[in-house]
Formats: sequence, C-alpha cells, structure tokens
Amino acid sequence: MNSKQTARRNIAVLAAAQALGGASPPIVMSLGGLVGLQLASNPAWATFPVSLFGLGLAFGTLPAAALMRRWGRRAGYVLGAVTGILGGAVAAFGIFSSSFAIFCFGTFIAGLYSSYVQSYRFAAADAAEGEMKARAISRVMVGGLVGAIVGLQLVIWTRDALPPPFVGSFLSQAILPMIAIPVLLMLRTPRAEQAARGSETGRPLLEILKMPRYILAVATGVVSYGVMAFVMTAAPVAMVKQGYGVDNATLGIQWHLLAMFGPSFFTGRLMARFGKERVTAFGLVLLAGSGAVALSGVALSNFWGSLALLGIGWNFSFIGATAMVTDCHTPAERSKAQGANDFLVFGVTAIVSFLAGSVMHSAGWVTINWAILPALALMLVPLVWQASRTKVAP
Repeated sequence: MNSKQTARRNIAVLAAAQALGGASPPIVMSLGGLVGLQLASNPAWATFPVSLFGLGLAFGTLPAAALMRRWGRRAGYVLGAVTGILGGAVAAFGIFSSSFAIFCFGTFIAGLYSSYVQSYRFAAADAAEGEMKARAISRVMVGGLVGAIVGLQLVIWTRDALPPPFVGSFLSQAILPMIAIPVLLMLRTPRAEQAARGSETGRPLLEILKMPRYILAVATGVVSYGVMAFVMTAAPVAMVKQGYGVDNATLGIQWHLLAMFGPSFFTGRLMARFGKERVTAFGLVLLAGSGAVALSGVALSNFWGSLALLGIGWNFSFIGATAMVTDCHTPAERSKAQGANDFLVFGVTAIVSFLAGSVMHSAGWVTINWAILPALALMLVPLVWQASRTKVAP
C-alpha cells in the first residue's frame, strides 16, 4: 500500500473513530452541569464535572503524545479507548450512588480519553503533504459531526432508561469506545511515523516554542477553544435558570455541536483557497458575533443563535490553528510540538471551564459574553497582520 492509499485509509478510519470518540464530550458537556446541580452541595460547583473533563483532557495530552511516540498511534489509541470505557462506567456509578466526587472522577477519566481523540486530527495529517494536511484535518473533523448527533441523541434516548436519571447516558458513553477499538485496530502506521520513531528527535521543544508562527498558532488555538468552552460550559445552566428546561438546553447544545463540526466539509477547501490565517481570523470574528447575539437578549432564539455562531466560529478558528501548527515542525518533532500545543490549549480550556461556573453563579450570563470580547480582539490583531503577509497559492 503506497503512502497516498495509507493516507486515505487512515483518514477514513480516523473519521469513524472521531464519530465514536467525539460522541463522548457532548454527553459530558450537555449533562455534566445538570448532574452537578443535582449532586453538588453548592450551586457554584455545578459545572465542576465539565471543568474536570477539560482538566483530564489537558493532563492527558503530553503522556499520550509520549506514549504514541514510543508505541505508535494505533497502540496509544486503543489504550485511550480502554480509558474511555472506564470513564463512562465510573461516571455512571457516581450518579447511581449519588456521589458528586465519584461522578467528577469519571468525567476526569473521560477527559483523559478525549486527549487521545483530540489527536486524531493530527494523525490524519501525518501521511498528507502540503495543503492536503488542512483538508485531511478537516475531513476527520467531519466525524465530529456524527459524534455530536450520536452523543446528544444518546442523551435523549437513554437519560431515563435506568434509574436514577442520566445513569443510562453515561453507560452509553462507556459503550462507544468499546465499539471504537476494532475500528482503531485498522489504522496503519505511515512510513514517516515509523522513521520518526527511530530517528533523531529534532529541535528542542524550547526552540520550537520560540518560533513566532508556532506561538501565533498555539495562541489562536488557546483563545478559540477557551472562548468556546467558557461560553458553552455556562450556556446549559443559563438556559435552565431562564426557565427553558433541560430539553431546550440539550437541543441548544446539539445545535452548537452540529455547528462546530458541520463546516468541516468545506473548511479545508476554504483554507486552501483563502489561506489558513484568513479563515482563522474570520472564525474569531464569528466568535465575537456569538457574544453580540447573546448580549442582545435572553430569548431562546438568542441562546440558540449564539451557540450556533459559537460553533461555526470555533470550527474555522480551531481547525485553522491546528493546520498552522502542522507547518511548524518536522516529522521527528511531531510528538513534542503537537503535544505541547494540546497541553497549552486544553490546559487553558480547563481553567476557563472552572471559571465559567463561578462567573455564571456570581455575575451571570451577560458577564460571560462580555468577558470573551477583549481576548478575541487581542488575538485578531497579530493574526490579521500575519494573514496580510501570507501569500495564497493559486
């Protein structure tokens, strides 16, 4: 099998795995805060399980990258799926036993699993070359669209399947990675990865971290994912507090998740035509637009419209930032450069998720949306400057 065939096969495998692994976060994100409201002794801690999911994701990135460099992506991804099974089972047991601590531990373990799932986008680019890297990343992220649908439909179908409510949803979260294991076993290791495992390690990480383009790519990823997580973590709680109910909150998150991954069908083509930086900058503008819609009122349409714009903006800005990272390292430097990027992105995301609950409880939904605007404006300036200096290939 030549390198192009390997790349196509891996993209298909990783898209399917993304559909299964990507169904896990929607379950935690749509239900974590609501379960937290039921189990936590203090309402300010309601979003803590979602924050711990983000913390587990951040903590898992560097060990996952090191493990996959040593054993290969396929072995690492199978181990990650086993972790996912454990996370769903522990979270379900926490709800069954009415233990907030055990439930939080389960969402943390689920976050560790997601640290492997998040690297599927980089694995897709391993065997691709040039502008095809952006398209490979985009195609795998399409699997997230299926994951969003599957995850939130599982919430609806299973939340009352077993007593107490939501136990069935988290048991279904444990079943998804079981199904993913045979899919992941079909992954093939590109020759470039085999060579990188046995070659020199390239530049030191500190030297890579000093690259202006790498700094810009990582900072953009941090802001785009952090803003999205900050708003999305608080949104279900805000909708329930406005009296719209769990079903409307879940549907709002579903629209948000569909908007997050739906544009992936053409994001890669847009980057090839207009350039990574331009598409990424447009994504940040859309994120700011989501805040403007949220600030214009508290009708259900405001919540849903804001969450939809938040998802589309995240898609353009985060996939663009990911593609920018792949331009900053050699195959030998892949693990350290990608692992450091994800650690910084999801580390900051975990922090803002922690803050979202307390800010929502103390200051409210309006403050959440005002707070994102300065960060977006600060990031847009260097990104637009870089875009103006970047030529797009005809």
